[in-house]
Amino acid sequence: MMAAATADAQNKGFAVSIAIVDAGGHVLLLERMDGGRFHTVHSARTKAACAASNRRPTTTRGAEGQELDLLHAVGLSLAAGPERWTPMEGGLPIMVDGECVGGIGVAGATWEEDEHIAKVALNAVGASPPD
Repeated sequence: MMAAATADAQNKGFAVSIAIVDAGGHVLLLERMDGGRFHTVHSARTKAACAASNRRPTTTRGAEGQELDLLHAVGLSLAAGPERWTPMEGGLPIMVDGECVGGIGVAGATWEEDEHIAKVALNAVGASPPD
């Protein structure tokens, strides 16, 4: 997963951070690519943990698909802990045979590219894309 993600980012000229966590949100792998900004490490870890915990992609939408206003998003982050929840896109759950076994978070490119790089990593190991 990590090799596929870093290769995709590098091919596109992005210097990102990538975190892979287990189902409990514990970091298994973490990489900040050369030239990556230091704050992206925290963002990638948080995206991965949030995706694993919620078993869905990180997003500015709530569990029912509703758009979250800023106060709601900040409130969720404070309630869950700023290292456990984020509305920033780029985190995906790692689903294998319908079960969440972890999460991956990518930070440092645009949100669309962060999410795309995470999907490339999932596809590399045959993990299911989130519904």
